[in-house]
Amino acid sequence: MLQIGIIIPALNPDDKLIALIRDFINAPTLMTNVKELIIVDDGSDYAHQSIFTQLASLPLANLTILHHSTNRGKGAALKTGFSYIQAHFPMLTGIATMDADGQHTVVALNSCLNKFTDNPQRLVIGVRHFTNKIPFRSQFGNVLTSSLVRLLTHQNISDTQTGLRIIPMKYLAVLIHIPGDRFEFEFDMLLQAKKYHIQVIEQPIPTIYLDGNSSSHFRVIRDSIAIYARFFKFAASGLISFAIDISLFYIVLFLIGNHILNSILVATIVSRVLSSVVNYAINHRVVFNRAGHQTLIKYVCLFIVQMFASGFLTDALTAILPTSNGQLMPTIAKMIVDFILFMISYQIQRDFIFKEGPQHVQ
Repeated sequence: MLQIGIIIPALNPDDKLIALIRDFINAPTLMTNVKELIIVDDGSDYAHQSIFTQLASLPLANLTILHHSTNRGKGAALKTGFSYIQAHFPMLTGIATMDADGQHTVVALNSCLNKFTDNPQRLVIGVRHFTNKIPFRSQFGNVLTSSLVRLLTHQNISDTQTGLRIIPMKYLAVLIHIPGDRFEFEFDMLLQAKKYHIQVIEQPIPTIYLDGNSSSHFRVIRDSIAIYARFFKFAASGLISFAIDISLFYIVLFLIGNHILNSILVATIVSRVLSSVVNYAINHRVVFNRAGHQTLIKYVCLFIVQMFASGFLTDALTAILPTSNGQLMPTIAKMIVDFILFMISYQIQRDFIFKEGPQHVQ
């Protein structure tokens, strides 16, 4: 029989959390499949401790409340719950996660559990339908993260920010050790799933936003930076290399003194060799965490192809652009060409050069 645990991270919750737990009490059929319901108090302030006192007094025998002495983040709260499940209920089929702010209902959870029953080795996420009534920051953030997931993993996930998930037990040991203690943890959970052969499937759920989602603890700037960290690091690496590349290209072209194809190729080779040394070092060590095998050989092959593509395409584009006597037009052409090659290069480096080997969970 399907046996699950439920984890609800909570920071300064209100009566909506109490109402949610009462809904569980009033759903005996659902609760036959729930081995343990865990609420993790993520460092809530004194004014909200009465909520946890009320929760503890509810007639629900398998309710456990865990406490963080200080706020550590949603990811850390989930990991605390995961560790508790792993230590006390290792034979569960899966773990459900829900938010404490009233966005998720027992009915929505039940629909996800029905999907999980048919797919107990897959990660089920409850996806919301976004309309114009949804707060702009939620719509914008979800569109951006969904696009980034497609770019990074080739997975089409329509709602990357949903906190309603049913996680297969075999994925639990991996998640406990994934870096990140705040909202980026949930994003990385989806990014890492493909690596560990965990398929993500979706279940539509009602879209509920109360008071413009004012109860959300998402810090727009700090948490967004954490979520998009890997792509930011790659972009920063590319920007540094790009600055070196363009500067050297301009200087070499200036010293040679003409703009024929041979001169452009010479300038491209000199600038690209030096900038690629910097780019490889940053990508290998910082962006992709030393992942991949024989990365230097693969990178050199990409470098050679990209270098000549940059040279010939820059020359072709320079011929189309308005004529100038200086180095401006070839430099502008190179900037356009290299931006396009940058986007292509990222996908090649991610999927081939620095690709992590297949991982398996037991």
